[in-house]
Amino acid sequence: MANSSQDEVTQLLAAAGQGDPDARNALFALVYDELRALARQHLQFERPDHTLQATALAHEAYIRLARPQEKGWANRGHFFAACATAIRRILVEHARARGRRKRGGQHQQVPLTSSLLVADDSHFDIIALDEALVLLNKLDPQRAKVVELRFFGGMTVEETADFMNLSVPTVVRYWRLAKAWLYRELSGQTSDAIDELE
Repeated sequence: MANSSQDEVTQLLAAAGQGDPDARNALFALVYDELRALARQHLQFERPDHTLQATALAHEAYIRLARPQEKGWANRGHFFAACATAIRRILVEHARARGRRKRGGQHQQVPLTSSLLVADDSHFDIIALDEALVLLNKLDPQRAKVVELRFFGGMTVEETADFMNLSVPTVVRYWRLAKAWLYRELSGQTSDAIDELE
C-alpha cells in the first residue's frame, strides 16, 4: 500500500502531533488516495445501493484519526495501522446499525476474498469476522494484529513485518495460520482454538 513518501508522511505526522492544523490537512491530502483505495477494496463486494461509500469510509476513518485526543503516530506504518483499526470499527458499526434497522437484526454478508481465506467463494459477515478477531486477539494478539494490518489496513507482508518488528517469514507464517484458524471459525467448524494456534 506504499504510495506516499514515508519520510514526508512521518514529518507531517510529527507536525500534526504537535497540533499543526496545516500539517493535518497536508497529511490528509497526501494519504487520501491510499485511504480511498483501501476503503474501496473493502466495499467492492457490497450491493450497489450500499449506504456506505468508499469516500465516506475514507473520510470517516481520517476524521477519527485526526481528533485532537488521538495520540500522535510514530511513522507512516503506525498511522496506517491506526487506519486499519478505524476502518474495521467503522465497518462493524455500520453493519451493526444496519442489522438493527432490519427486521430480525440480520448481519450483513461480505465476501471474504482469497487474500484472507483459502476458498475464493467463501462468505462471512463483518460482525462475525470482528468477533473471531476479538477471540483470536485473546489467544494470540500478534496473529490478530497481522490479520488486521493485512486485511483491514491493506499492508503488504513486508510493511506488516516492518511495523510489527518481525521477520517476513514470521509474518507469512502468522498470516497463513491465522487465515486457516479464521476460516474454521467462520465456517462454524469447532476446534480447540488454543491448539490450533500453537
